[in-house]
Amino acid sequence: MFYYNQSINDNEKYKEESKDFSSILTEKSLKSRTIFISGEINQELAEKVCTKLLILEELSDEPIKIFINSQGGHVESADTIHDVIKFIKPKVIMIGTGWVASAGITIYLAAEKENRYSLPNTRYMIHQPLGGFNGPATDIGIEAKEILRVRTRINNLISEATNQPIEKVNKDTDRNYWLTSTEALEYGLVNKIISKHSDLCD
Repeated sequence: MFYYNQSINDNEKYKEESKDFSSILTEKSLKSRTIFISGEINQELAEKVCTKLLILEELSDEPIKIFINSQGGHVESADTIHDVIKFIKPKVIMIGTGWVASAGITIYLAAEKENRYSLPNTRYMIHQPLGGFNGPATDIGIEAKEILRVRTRINNLISEATNQPIEKVNKDTDRNYWLTSTEALEYGLVNKIISKHSDLCD
């Protein structure tokens, strides 16, 4: 019984220490005005990121840095983050790391071109939205029409953000289109490749 109680106490202590560490990280990120977007993009992530963006806007008009490393995810969640980045007053500096793919590109392109940076080994991927439908034929037709509309909107976003002709973007996104950081720079996704913090132009 003694060991059982000790185990419970240790577990509670670990939870408390983890909570304290999380609070410290949150405080530090607010002070440094830095947000890290990592992993699959979903509604929960969008809520957390947008809340931080709005809090940071209230605190100061100083620039906000966002590091993004994401394989993509939910289109509408990415749209939410994109729109809030555009909505707030502070300048947002976007830094790609790891990989920035699919819906992650939508978030990345929310920053103005001069504020889009990439770490050297980051990979980028653009493609058409994915969808799996089932149900009555009429419903499938409605969903197919909607996903084509989303594809057109995203391709226009990429075209405008990179100055690439829409015809080229349509062709490139027909399948998974991968780019190294150097290729993304040439394509117009990235403005500058950086390897250290001092390379940033605040």
